[in-house]
Amino acid sequence: MILTEAILERFIVHYTGNKQNGGALLLSRQEQKTDIELREKMREALLEKFSNCHERYTFHHPSSLEFNEVYNFSSRLFQEPAEFYDASVKIASHLFEASVHPKIKPGELYIASFSNVIIDEQSVNAIGLFKAETKTLFADLIPSMDDLDLQLKEGVELSRLDKGCLILQLEEDKGFELLIFDSNGKGEEAQYWKDKFLSVMIRQNAFLHTQDFLSMTKNYVTQHMPDEFEVSKTEQIDILNRSMDYFKTHSNFNKSEFETEVLHHEDLINSFRNYDQQHRQSNEMGDRNEFEISTHAVKKQARVFKSVIKLDKNFHIYIHGDRQLIEKGYDDGLQKHYYKIYFDQEA
Repeated sequence: MILTEAILERFIVHYTGNKQNGGALLLSRQEQKTDIELREKMREALLEKFSNCHERYTFHHPSSLEFNEVYNFSSRLFQEPAEFYDASVKIASHLFEASVHPKIKPGELYIASFSNVIIDEQSVNAIGLFKAETKTLFADLIPSMDDLDLQLKEGVELSRLDKGCLILQLEEDKGFELLIFDSNGKGEEAQYWKDKFLSVMIRQNAFLHTQDFLSMTKNYVTQHMPDEFEVSKTEQIDILNRSMDYFKTHSNFNKSEFETEVLHHEDLINSFRNYDQQHRQSNEMGDRNEFEISTHAVKKQARVFKSVIKLDKNFHIYIHGDRQLIEKGYDDGLQKHYYKIYFDQEA
């Protein structure tokens, strides 16, 4: 997706307080009118964080999409751009009604419409919703007749917005395609952005399939496999390394091929299949015997695939290659375990 060519057509700012704590909903009387330079800076700041968003979401409602408020407001906005202001008020009011957890922070709600967002070599329109909950202290030096006056101002740093959603005008009948970021999305009170306000569910695409399968494989090897088989740490790391190597060296995933290249043994393959089936049922994932591998997801998961053996508080052994070059033993005299490592030269 190319965001650098996008055009910021219109935007407006409202203020939503915490309804539970007696906060107020403050609405702008009109859209923001800005010059070309400021509009371009706003566009860059608002879209910046989406360049690292690879998961895709869609609007959802357990009964019918027609009951999802933001989906309806977005559909109307795409169909009737002239109703931008009225739709923005409805969106802000809906966010205010969703802000009922006592820990939800008040803040500015930026609503924007964009054109020429390039995705899959086609240009689409988009609607952006952004919330700023964190204030920053700025120093402003103002020249006067005979001196320089320093003033401190509190404001929003647009490049560090807390929450954002980009609604792409794609597959409207399926709930559109969305990108979402939430810098404070860990606690219970933070879930209101995705769950209460937007009401979305994640879409099953290449990124999700790659990330979930690698995560499931890591959990199987490190948590489940030792309970079912007698396996050493080096053997576990060897399988993890082969798993990651498979995803790094293939552009498309084939489950049978993966099982043969990575797991080797029939009993281990059957155990892995059972674990995968249980995982998919628990997480409502469909069959994924074949899918395109996402390089972004591989890079993200590579950070948590630790090829390391931790020995007390004294040593860490990192294993990146042939596990046959490391042996584990036990010294009866010292009554301690040991590892023996073979190598050609010391770097």
